Amino acid sequence: MKTVLHSAAIRRAAPESSHPSLEHVTRPTVTTGEAAHYLNRRPQTLRGWACQENGPVRPIRINGRLAWPVADIRRLVGVEGV
Repeated sequence: MKTVLHSAAIRRAAPESSHPSLEHVTRPTVTTGEAAHYLNRRPQTLRGWACQENGPVRPIRINGRLAWPVADIRRLVGVEGV
């Protein structure tokens, strides 16, 4: 009998992330992967928000790449800024 783990269970079982806590981020924007980590979503979900322009956080584009404003992420998750 196979045991199937859901993605949430895999994330909880994974070792501690290399991302600093959101309170310690000093840059104005973060990458899609980092933003997904802080919002507890998959990076592809954030890319969908960017394409459809319907997510709770709007990215900015820098040379064609997505950059997610740290201030907006903090506001969304309820973390006080630095």
